[in-house]
This record gives sequence, C-alpha cells and structure tokens, in this order.
Amino acid sequence: MLNATPSPITVDTLLSGAVGIAEVQTDGDDVWWGESRPNEGGRTALMRWRDGTVEEITGPYVNARTRVHEYGGGAWTIDGGWLVYCDDARGGELFLLNVDTDDEIALTRDGHRYADGRFTPDRAWFVCVRERHESAEATSVHNEVVAIATDGSEERLLLAAHDFYSTPRIAPDGRVLAVAWDHPNMPWDTTRLVWADIDTPDPAAPKEIPGEVESIGLHGWLSDWRLAAVTDRHNWWNLVEVDPVTGSQSPIVDGEVEIATPGWVFGISRWCEIELGVVVVAGTPTGDTIGFPDGTVEDRHTSVSSIRSLPGNRVAYVGASWSEESAVWIHDGQVATCISNPRDLGLATSLFPAPELVTFDVSGVDPAMMPGTTAHALFYDTTIESDSPPPLLVLVHGGPTAAARRQLDLKIRYWTSRGVAVADVDYRGSTLYGRMYREELQGAWGVADVVDCVAAARHLAEVGRVDPARMIIAGGSAGGLTVLNALAFHDVFTGGICRYGVTDLRALAADTHKFEARYLDGLVGPWPEAEAVYLERSPISHVDSIDAPLLVLQGTEDKIVPPSQSEMIVDALRQRDIEVTYHLFDGEGHGFRMAETIAAVLRAEEAFILGS
Repeated sequence: MLNATPSPITVDTLLSGAVGIAEVQTDGDDVWWGESRPNEGGRTALMRWRDGTVEEITGPYVNARTRVHEYGGGAWTIDGGWLVYCDDARGGELFLLNVDTDDEIALTRDGHRYADGRFTPDRAWFVCVRERHESAEATSVHNEVVAIATDGSEERLLLAAHDFYSTPRIAPDGRVLAVAWDHPNMPWDTTRLVWADIDTPDPAAPKEIPGEVESIGLHGWLSDWRLAAVTDRHNWWNLVEVDPVTGSQSPIVDGEVEIATPGWVFGISRWCEIELGVVVVAGTPTGDTIGFPDGTVEDRHTSVSSIRSLPGNRVAYVGASWSEESAVWIHDGQVATCISNPRDLGLATSLFPAPELVTFDVSGVDPAMMPGTTAHALFYDTTIESDSPPPLLVLVHGGPTAAARRQLDLKIRYWTSRGVAVADVDYRGSTLYGRMYREELQGAWGVADVVDCVAAARHLAEVGRVDPARMIIAGGSAGGLTVLNALAFHDVFTGGICRYGVTDLRALAADTHKFEARYLDGLVGPWPEAEAVYLERSPISHVDSIDAPLLVLQGTEDKIVPPSQSEMIVDALRQRDIEVTYHLFDGEGHGFRMAETIAAVLRAEEAFILGS
C-alpha cells in the first residue's frame, strides 16, 4: 500500500463546473464551440461568443453528439446563421436551426447516423457522412457521403464505393471532395481523395486523385483555389499543395512536425488560412505550437485541438497548456485572448510543473530488439518533497495509435499532488514521432507496447526517480490489453488498473464495431489466418501468470470493447483467488462521461493505489 498525502486537488476539483471543449467553428465574427458537461450526463451544449457575450444556443435538453464510428466528432456545423447539428437526445437525427429566427426543422427522420457536414455555397444542400446500420452486425453497417436538401425534400447518395469516408468538402466547381479508405486500413494507414458530383452523382464509381501509400486528408481550398491537404507521404504529417489531376505534391509547411492527428474522430481542424497566409498547428513530442505567416509562433498552448480563421487576420482555437484547462481563444497574431470563461481552479501553479520528456532504450527488456531502439514518455514528478523516491503510476494510452495528452490533466495532477509520480508512455506506435515510429507497432501489438511500458518503469527506477518496489500500471481500451500483458509477462508492477480493456483478441476480432473490425489485421495479423498469434497475445490465455492485484472498470453500453471482455478476465482471476475488484457502470460506453461515474472511478482508483 502507498501512503496518501493530503492534496488540494479533490474529486470535486475535477468535476465541479468542469467542461470538455474539443471543436471550434467561426461564422463571420462569431465564434462557436461545443461543451461536454459531465454534470449534465455528459451532454454537449453548443455555445456562441458574439461581441464579448457567451450564450448557449441549443436548448437545455439537446445533446449535440454523433455516434458515427462510435467515437463521433463533427456533430454540428454553423454557416451564415444556419446551424445543423445531430441531437443524440433525439436519436442522432439532423436538425437545421435558423439561429436568428429560432426556426428549426428536422432534416432527417430515418434513424441513421451523420457527421462532418458542410453546406454548399448557396446552402441548398448539406453534404455529410452517413452511417446506416441495418442490424447490430458490423457487416451490415454502410458508410457513405450524402447530400441532404436543406428544405428536407431530398437526400442524394454521392459516394458509396469505399468502406469509409470523412471530410466531405465542397470544391469551387461544386463537386464534393472527400477522404476514403477501405478495410483493413485505418485512416492513419492509407487513404485517398475521391470526387462526387451533387448534380449527377455516380456513387459506385467515384473519380480519384492519384496517390501513394499515405495517410492524406484535412484538405481544403486556399483563397486562390489551390488544393491543400495534410499527408505523411514523407513520414511526417505535413501540409502540401496537391495537384487535383496528377496527385503531385509540393510542400506548404514541412519538417519534423505532425500537423494532422489520428482520425479517431471527425471535425479535426489543424490549419486554416487568414488574409496574410496559412496558419498551422504543428505537433511535436513536447507539445503543439501555432505558426503564423509572419513567423510568429504561439507556444503557450501545448495542446491545440481545433483552429479556424476569423476576419482581420485572427484565428479562434481550442487551446490548453500544462497549467490551464482547454478553453477557446482568439489570437490576432500578437496577443491571445480567452473568450470561453474557463473555471478558476483556485490552485497554486506550483502544482502544475511541466512534465519531462524522457527517451529510453527498450532493448534491455526485450533482447530481440536492436540496441538503441527507443521509446518515449512524459514524466510527471511528484510535487511532494520526500527523502525517498516516490511510487510510480505508468499510464498506457488507448488507440493504440494515439499519444499522451500535451495539456493539463487533473487526474494526473491528482496523483502527483499525493506523492505519486506518473509516466505517460508514448510507446512505439504512438503519433507525434512520424509514420515510421507509428508503424513500429504493426504486427507487434501486445508485445512492443508492453516492452516499452516496462522499459519506461525500469528506466525511471534505475536512474533513481521512482521506487522500483511500488509501481502500478493503468490503461484503458487498447491500453488495458497492455496492462494485463505487462502483469502476465513481467514482474515489474505491483498492481494494474484495466479500464474497458481488451482481454481476448479473438473475441474482439469477432465482436467489435465496423470502424475497427479489421484494425487487428495490421496490429496482430490477418484474421483468422493468424489465430494462433491472437491466442498468444491475448491476456486471457495467460491468466495463470497474473498474480498482482487488479482493478477492472467497465461500462454496460460499450460497443467497442463489450463488457464480456472485462468479465472473462475477472471471472478467471477470481477462480484463482487473485485479488480483483470489478466495477460495472450502467449507461456508460467506451470512456466515461457522467460525473457520478468519473467520481466513482477516481475513488476506486484511489483506494486501489493509495490503499485509503
């Protein structure tokens, strides 16, 4: 057990007045954003800033959320005072609201899912991604691009030849250009740009811009109608100009920076154009920066999740830093001004020192690796003075193609302010380090990620930063598999926390949603040909080797990693009389959104880690 240290960061600190902000849009001089509110059941309200005043535009029962790909994003669009949004409280249907007159109509009544839409210039059509579910089976899900008449009179199928679509955008000639990809690829593997014509659609035979093996997207047109897009053709997700006929590319902004992020959700915006030129968000291992055309760099906000242009060479963006929660900002190229009224935490800045980016060799854990093979982590030292090294909590992000968050995370500071150090690991496969690093997890999930997390813990212990006798590992979703395999194959950790984690890869391959139905083909091997590998990599196959205590957390409505995954490992460990605590949260899906759940999870984790 670890001894608890009093801290001003409490469960109430994390939840009271907390909101999540991920996406911003602009409409003239107005700035809009969505607020996810744990204290209101996790619903998302749409907010508008106009002339210094912030107000909620959607009603108190509206939940502006889409469930396309289950992860959602891109649930709303504002243009010229016309707001289209998906209301999860009304079955996810699309609604069109005239903000000035408060008149609203239902654009859809068919029970399908919609995301990532845009108006045509005359606002006669709303073009978006549609996801149709004919049944609960992944094979009966159809992803398409459609055009919906804004008077509700007609719906046209534009693109349907590929397995998935995102980012449908209207070209100067009225055609629709979208990103497409097919199983077994994910949007960060290989995508293509395809065309459709609203007036004369041919859904089964789209025109395509020639490309290579690359992840290309986040496209748009510059003021002189050149086509710009983000691609990792040369390892890093850089911004390029694309010739729509030949597919040839020329750099606009390049270097060892990631302008894109993995396409887990819709509505991502990482570059825009103002009168002076292009503004980009550049991701690096130490955090995001915003680069302006005149060379000005905004580096106060180490995490920028969305950016849009405003008149007068200004931009609006969602930004956070190591000491500030996400908020909406306006930047005029010189000064950044916060407009979203973030909560005052009332906490000393000494509680939020910037973490240290550490790089470590992993070959000592896995001798099969070439010496010098490295991985990375953000190390958060404890803010409590002590004569002895602190205990360590190793965090494993999900995805697994994701990255540790480069912003204030009060859950992490909850532990560091209680005397527990934290290592948030960017194991091989994580983003922010280029495509080649991302692809090091191909065929190696369940092995390389485990090795890297173990290596991170060992490295920090060997250099005297943490106590090797008190180390716990925690992760969710894909990170849950890493947690369980780390406990099964290594004796480094004294306990594990598994949130909605993967325990049986074979069951996951047979029972998950369409978006990730073939993800394991690349991460593990083709299914079912590589079934033996799936069995070997699954924690449930090695339950006899898990002896450390385990805390398991799961939502009843998880469609991505269903409760059966958690329950099989819990049952197997209980049969062996291993200490395991299981919490099943009613109404929660993949990730916890409700305040009461978040509070219960934190208290359970505190009891497990601190023994109090």
